[in-house]
Amino acid sequence: MFKTLRNAWKIADLRQKILFTAFIILLYRVGTAIPIPFINAEMLKGYMDTTAGSMLQYLNILSGGAFANATLFALGISPYITSSIVIQLLAVAIPALEKLSKEGEEGQKKLNQITRYVTVGLALLSSFGYYSMLNGYGIIQNTEPSWFSAVVIIACYCAGSALVMWLAEKINDKGIGNGISIILFANIVSRGPSLVLSLWQYITNPESKEVSRTVGILIAVLAIIIGLAMVAFIVFITDSERRIPINYAKKTVGRKMYGGQSSNLPIKLNMTGVMPIIFASSIISIPSTIAVFVPPKEGTFWKGFSDLFNQNHWFYAVLTFVLIIAFAYFYVAISFNPVEISNNLKNNGGTVPGIRPGRPTADYIRKVTNRITLIGAILLGIVAVVPLIANLASGGKMRELAFGGSSIIIVVGVVLETAREIEGQMTMRHYKGFLQ
Repeated sequence: MFKTLRNAWKIADLRQKILFTAFIILLYRVGTAIPIPFINAEMLKGYMDTTAGSMLQYLNILSGGAFANATLFALGISPYITSSIVIQLLAVAIPALEKLSKEGEEGQKKLNQITRYVTVGLALLSSFGYYSMLNGYGIIQNTEPSWFSAVVIIACYCAGSALVMWLAEKINDKGIGNGISIILFANIVSRGPSLVLSLWQYITNPESKEVSRTVGILIAVLAIIIGLAMVAFIVFITDSERRIPINYAKKTVGRKMYGGQSSNLPIKLNMTGVMPIIFASSIISIPSTIAVFVPPKEGTFWKGFSDLFNQNHWFYAVLTFVLIIAFAYFYVAISFNPVEISNNLKNNGGTVPGIRPGRPTADYIRKVTNRITLIGAILLGIVAVVPLIANLASGGKMRELAFGGSSIIIVVGVVLETAREIEGQMTMRHYKGFLQ
């Protein structure tokens, strides 16, 4: 990877794209440090410490800690991600959007415009919801008239989310990599120093973590070993694929013969990326998030029910694993069409050895895809659940690492994806062409 970056730096236009991406990340990190008026940041930090396992903590991770610090980019890239997912799903269900998705570049521009509108709407709705929550817990420093502080806070949240969307699209247009992925990567990496400091405290000052020195050192070493093993495991999952052999029939055009070649149809082991983890985390965090807005009374049924969805409970880890598998199948079902692939192979004279063209080929591809999806989903679930199990085994002492699985998947995936894009652009620029 470092060799790829070094070689890319020698190419002027690639160097310009890399510098532009770095500049956008710098602007984004500046925005995460601009405070929103009328919010008591110290009270908000204290409140966030009591919401372990809720959607608020997950949002704080995706925003690089901006939400807990009450800064301009507190909502981060989450509204844009949600909007993109919603439009992608609706493009399968709504004929008008499906037609736009098949109209090429012009249709994609219209879908992007719809995505922007939906992002602003979601940001406005989320801003109002979080203002109401913060105001209910006395974290808002109200002014006279009180509606003024509400308008300012909601406007800042919404404007910050729209600005993050604009920065992500600028990376897509003039930078390197996917804008959403790059910003998520920057957010997660920005929390690295605090994570390193937390591990260092386990070694040097374990009393602050309410553990003995021996247990503190053991937790720190175990966290490092698990982290390194997960990185290697994720790279293995990302690079693994099942290749279905394809043979193309020979055909004669004039005096020349075409076809007769052998190829393969690669099916990635992890076709869904980090999306099942994001979906599962969002769904499983709903009960604990509702409990944050409407605290249940001690000893009641709803209190016990909401405790099941706390990250320090074993049920949280089991349900997360099951939901990841379910959402992996769901996402593959809406993004991968075996019938369309079978028809394309048939139209181009391609066949799978031993399988008849048409529906039998589609059924075979579907069967292989289902098996690969199951294996990939199980491995993805293991990566997400291992930090949760480590947290349970430590008695809740490793709460900082509870969402580490999804974070590592995002970081490793973005690094590999960006490295591949740089290598692809370098290959394109070094290609001499037919005239030289």
